[in-house]
Amino acid sequence: MTRTNRSIWAFHVHPEHVEAFRRYYGEGGAWMQLFRRARGYLGTELLQDEKDPLRFVTIDTWNTRKDYEAFQASHASEYAALDRLCEGLTIEETFIGHFTSER
Repeated sequence: MTRTNRSIWAFHVHPEHVEAFRRYYGEGGAWMQLFRRARGYLGTELLQDEKDPLRFVTIDTWNTRKDYEAFQASHASEYAALDRLCEGLTIEETFIGHFTSER
């Protein structure tokens, strides 16, 4: 079995920004485009809560935690700029943690 590392974030989105949030965080969005430049990035899932449509979770999957950390180090300024750009889309953003999974 192969082990992967997943970084999980939860978001509460402003009602008027749900579509913009989906564009930035969803398939082909700005976050995925940035992550795809990094070695070891495997993909991102964007999940929307069925009971609360303003609540989302992202799951970023990396080969290893070291790949994620190398990305953070080499793309820190781009990450910070995109984070600032998306800041107004959300009411709350919470880092849930790094998780290891087997596949």
